[in-house]
Amino acid sequence: MPAFRRCLPALLLATLALHAGDAGAHLRAGENAEATLDVADASKTSDHPAFVATLARLAPSREQMSAAARMHLDYLQAWQLAYGGDHAQAIPLLERIADKSTDKVMRLRATATLVNILGAGRHYEDAFNRLNLMVADLPGVSDPHARYQALAEAAQMLTTAGQYDLAADYAARAVDIADTPSITCKSNVVALHALYRGGRVEGDDPRFVQWVAECQKAGEMLSANELRADVADSAIRHGRPNEAIAVLERYYGSVLRDEQPMQTSQFDALLARAQWQAGNVALADRFAAAAIRSSVPGEYSEPLVSATETAYFVARKRGDWRAATMWLARHAEADKGYVDDVGARALAYQIVKQQVVASRMETDALDRQNQILHLQRDADLHDAQTSRLYILLLLTFIGTIVLWLIRTRRSQQRFMRMARHDSLTGISNRQHFVDECTAALVEGSRAAEPIALVLFDLDHFKQVNDTYGHAEGDWVLLRVVAECRDHLTEADVFGRLGGEEFAVLLRAATQAQAIERAERMRVAIGTPSGEHQTIARATASFGIACTGAFGYDLDRLLMKADEAMYAAKAAGRDRVTVAT
Repeated sequence: MPAFRRCLPALLLATLALHAGDAGAHLRAGENAEATLDVADASKTSDHPAFVATLARLAPSREQMSAAARMHLDYLQAWQLAYGGDHAQAIPLLERIADKSTDKVMRLRATATLVNILGAGRHYEDAFNRLNLMVADLPGVSDPHARYQALAEAAQMLTTAGQYDLAADYAARAVDIADTPSITCKSNVVALHALYRGGRVEGDDPRFVQWVAECQKAGEMLSANELRADVADSAIRHGRPNEAIAVLERYYGSVLRDEQPMQTSQFDALLARAQWQAGNVALADRFAAAAIRSSVPGEYSEPLVSATETAYFVARKRGDWRAATMWLARHAEADKGYVDDVGARALAYQIVKQQVVASRMETDALDRQNQILHLQRDADLHDAQTSRLYILLLLTFIGTIVLWLIRTRRSQQRFMRMARHDSLTGISNRQHFVDECTAALVEGSRAAEPIALVLFDLDHFKQVNDTYGHAEGDWVLLRVVAECRDHLTEADVFGRLGGEEFAVLLRAATQAQAIERAERMRVAIGTPSGEHQTIARATASFGIACTGAFGYDLDRLLMKADEAMYAAKAAGRDRVTVAT
């Protein structure tokens, strides 16, 4: 506790700075500090300014409070630091409560908040380790609010790791124990968000309307706006930007009032995408810049990726190629960082899962060793048959360990492949493609080898999904990859950059050879062979950039090939265009 008190002045200054006008206020005569803290705790997201003002008023009277009230105040101050994005100060304060407190409820709540901010700060293994400890502590805590918080944080953390079904299960458990309108709202928001991120529902699902209304009635605008962001994102993805703009602009003021950095950045990035899609270039530029400014420093978030892409489109539209090049580089960096983060979260989840399995197996192994020791002691008193039984058990134990080691190694190899390859088509994902191309271009530049970069995008692919469904769309993507592979060599690098956009790096290929091979792939996509038939038909627009014209810099080749591909689309689609 002394070390904790040394940190407290800095924490109080950070909190009091928000409401300097309350600095002279203290605990009122006869006021029950714990009851006041309970009221503030319940309103921390529904009436955040009042919550901060209460903390500022009570902080100077900390030493006059009971031990339970002091611990509650310490937790709420740490929560407020995390809410404002100051994770560096919040983490050690929460760790002290989670590791040292004798109050099971407060320990569970501190651990739940730690899971949230460790995940936000990209400390994924620590976050999942804390999550496992939190889940293990759940049976010993009966307080419904603490149990809700733990289940909700588990669901949100698992959503970020792509474990949508498991996240939805935890969220459903939180819904089952919800006993107030506020907690009911938040639980259903977490569940619905997990379903949306997992592709189980779309933004026009009636549950979005229902729970936006319920959350607004409960005063939980932060949660209501989280669902509105999903609704707007769905509208943008389905080509209805004006619907998204109407939702986002109406509640933009409430997002700014809540002062939650991630939600502010999310709304700005969505508005930028929607305004760009609606043709409002100046507004798209303004909101993209706002999203970039409001992004948490040092974090590669989805809003930052979206905003830098919009800024690139705006600069290119205006003919400002220097700015376009700069934003393309910023977008590539943000996209790489975000993709790395997504992969790191998934890998961290699997690593911690394997560690838990390994720990259980180690426990089982120790139990078996104890059994073996008992058998050894009994062997001195029994005949040779008992000895043979002991040897058989020992061999079984060794065989189990060897089998576990083999399976662990295979799991590691499978996770490495999953991190490098596109889950649907099996070809390189964006990051692995960039890494392979960078190495190939360095090698090619030394030998002055002609190399060509080919980008192609399926024409009107959204119509395929809308007409035949996403399952048929996936079959079309698989067919396109199969057709193209028939025209590639072992030395070529083939990757899916995202959605219906693909790229091929052709080794030892001149411009004429690149055109000829791109034409073969284009024709194969448009007229599939009997071996690769699908209901829907697809065509593709190709753009080519060669090292002979633009050198061996991958970013420059990508930008030029992208320009050529868009030129092919502008010229009528289903054709090959070379960057000049």
